[in-house]
Amino acid sequence: MSQSEQSSSPASQLPAEVQSRLDDGKQRHEAELIEWLKIPSISSDSSRRDDVHQAANWLLEKMNAAGLQTESISTNGFPLLVASTPPVPGAPVALVYGHYDVQPPEPLDLWTSPPFEPVVRDGKVFARGATDDKGQVLTHIHSVCDWLASGQRLPLQIKFLIEGEEEVGSQNLDDWLPELAEKLACDVVVVSDSSQYAPGRPAVTCGLRGIATYELFVDGPSHDLHSGSFGGAVANPAMALCQLLASMKDADGKIAIDGLYDDVAPIPDIERNAWKQLGADDEEFASSVGASELHG
Repeated sequence: MSQSEQSSSPASQLPAEVQSRLDDGKQRHEAELIEWLKIPSISSDSSRRDDVHQAANWLLEKMNAAGLQTESISTNGFPLLVASTPPVPGAPVALVYGHYDVQPPEPLDLWTSPPFEPVVRDGKVFARGATDDKGQVLTHIHSVCDWLASGQRLPLQIKFLIEGEEEVGSQNLDDWLPELAEKLACDVVVVSDSSQYAPGRPAVTCGLRGIATYELFVDGPSHDLHSGSFGGAVANPAMALCQLLASMKDADGKIAIDGLYDDVAPIPDIERNAWKQLGADDEEFASSVGASELHG
């Protein structure tokens, strides 16, 4: 869901001291982001293990220097970083989630500039992790740090949970969450691991498609059969598999698995209306993904 229009800019609601601090810190913010992006924290590459730990320590030092209450939790993989600002009685608590690990940069020949040598082009920072997810994480942390440094009191408590295994399945985070439930208790979780709808049009993403993975085996004849002699008389397992997969959706793209939609909540009118305000263009969207038309 996105809000395409607002009566006032969020920046206009900031205390003057905070806004001044943020404005004055733009070059510092960019320089720190570039410094962090230089660390090749590829969690799926065992040869980069030290680099992933370096990326975690870099962020931990940043939060410590800002006066946040911080903790580095050792796991069977890479550490979980937990930090918080002071509690604000009677105010809600927001938990910011993010990750400091990044995807492998291959294929390298598709990069205009090396993935771990950040450059600024057209006002944008280009490097692996700039938008997934180091840029977003540091945006939140810079905002909180500068607010505190301005001498102003935050209107709510903000907690951070930053992990180093998002790109490899977050197994250790899953294992630790029950034990961290009380420490991470909050009223809302903010995950900025996505993007704006368009320049100057921030979006609140309230849902993404999930994924389920599985292996499906189809058994057939006990040995190879010649298609000229047996084709048509004995079912081909490959064709049976194709038919099974095709039966999972109908001609309109609706999933045809019985009971799948039983617990799916209908899309509320407020979300449908918000989508309409975006002014989306189907042809432009199709063109942007290299498709001749959309489906479903």
